[in-house]
Amino acid sequence: MNIITSFSKTNNKNCVLTSVVCLLLSTFLLDPTRYDSHAAESKNRWAEARRRMIERDLRGRGIKDERVLAAMESVPRHLFVPEKWQASAYDDRPLPIGQGQTISQPYIVAFMTELLELQAGQKVLEVGTGSGYQTAVLAQLRVEVFSIEIVPALSDRASKTLAELGTANAHLKIGDGFFGWEENGPFDAILVTASAPKVPTPLWLQLREGGRLLIPLGDEGETQRLVRVRKLAGKQVVEDVTGVAFVPLTGAIRKDAR
Repeated sequence: MNIITSFSKTNNKNCVLTSVVCLLLSTFLLDPTRYDSHAAESKNRWAEARRRMIERDLRGRGIKDERVLAAMESVPRHLFVPEKWQASAYDDRPLPIGQGQTISQPYIVAFMTELLELQAGQKVLEVGTGSGYQTAVLAQLRVEVFSIEIVPALSDRASKTLAELGTANAHLKIGDGFFGWEENGPFDAILVTASAPKVPTPLWLQLREGGRLLIPLGDEGETQRLVRVRKLAGKQVVEDVTGVAFVPLTGAIRKDAR
């Protein structure tokens, strides 16, 4: 009798503990409204960080194209950087993304996008997908983006991020950007997001008459100049824009430069 009583008390205690655990789980872990509330709070926090970035680092430094500003505000930069760097995602500075590469600072992304003078429906070639952030910003301008990345791991990660955001007008390819993407040319604009000693000939040939090619000229460790090259009557009209610092373009450009 004592054994049965003891067992009953223990069993009752376990039942009470189980009920408490279940109550805690249902209250704190299984309540979808808590998830929704947390997600909304996080979303609002990131949105506010983007708004501050727009006013402080973009509009405040001379970016005037409202379409570019709207594109920058709509793209969640924090999703394009490793988790440990997300707290700094809306600081105006480059951040490491792995494979020895970086995501450019927001001002440079906006500045280069503005310099391309894009119109809806145009075709843009991007050499150096990297994180995919610049790709996403370009896609927000309702252009067709063709982006090439030589590092497979970066291209794969960028592809997944862009797919999660539902970016349908960006097409990614793993390959050497030196050769461009001839089958999809000619392009209205070409953006090279790594430095090179000169404009790669294949890219120039794939630029449409009247098109714009934006590229940092100079090697890593040297003085680099961001230039905008227009194709007018088949000739290069070069505009020296500003000094920059980019990682170097790799691949065939190194052999071509020798």
